[in-house]
Amino acid sequence: MPLAMRNNVFITAAITGSGGTQDRSPHVPRSPREIADAAIAAAEAGAAVVHCHVRDPDTGEPARDVDLYRELTEYIRASNTDVVLNLTAGMGGDLVLGSPEAPLPPNPVGTDMAGATERIAHLAACLPEIATLDCGTMNFAEADYVMTNTPGTLRSMASQMTDLGIQIEIEAFDTGHLWFAKQLVEEGLIRDPVMVQLCMGIPWGAPDDLNTLMAMVNNVPPGWLYSAFSIGKNQMPYVGAAVLAGANVRVGLEDNLWLERGVLASNAQLVEKAYGIIDAMGVGIMTPEEVRQELGLIKRDPPA
Repeated sequence: MPLAMRNNVFITAAITGSGGTQDRSPHVPRSPREIADAAIAAAEAGAAVVHCHVRDPDTGEPARDVDLYRELTEYIRASNTDVVLNLTAGMGGDLVLGSPEAPLPPNPVGTDMAGATERIAHLAACLPEIATLDCGTMNFAEADYVMTNTPGTLRSMASQMTDLGIQIEIEAFDTGHLWFAKQLVEEGLIRDPVMVQLCMGIPWGAPDDLNTLMAMVNNVPPGWLYSAFSIGKNQMPYVGAAVLAGANVRVGLEDNLWLERGVLASNAQLVEKAYGIIDAMGVGIMTPEEVRQELGLIKRDPPA
């Protein structure tokens, strides 16, 4: 297919994620203040959007605590740095089964299952401009667990997020996830403009070879706004690949800890490096306000 690059793209910085990276780099932020500071620094480096999870400030373990999300978003909103706020809604669907010969009951260590309304409670409290919706179930290599997102749960979450006025960012880890996302759009549960993130190279979803990337891109309907990323050592090569494929860009410590061989990165450094790649390709980098204009977002404060 011919190249269909955008004239301007935006960078999303995925600040901390929910993987077990908290003890692998001193730069992985844990507390709401640390996550907010990292998000602000990433925005100052050129990220128009910051995608945030929260962690237990003491242990660094991933958390769903609404108060931690409220504290995080208040810090970001109180800063003088403008950025589009994107929160995860991916937690609360982790299922760790027992042994292969005795899968039930589920292993309580690592299992975190919650209902649809509980999974988005922090969104109702914080009202971010964007929130992610993982549009399918998938085996994860890390910790040998299943990320569960049933059709019924996704329909309920999408409906509630849309009613809250939050822009949904579909997270697609495989082509089947895009297929179901199209169904949610057809049912009116996700409204225009439709936004999707192509999550590549995450075991055991879609691999990040270029043929598979283009298969994913070719399954994105016309008119949808899409981004793409890969993880680890392929994060920076994927900045160029995403731009060539007509996508926007995502980098950050959620997906990769390294700036270069042997050098641990900060979020801001990863954004700066991505910015340089995009600029060298002759493509413009969008501001937060330009992203709001394209998506029809309204910057707002949470309910009192």
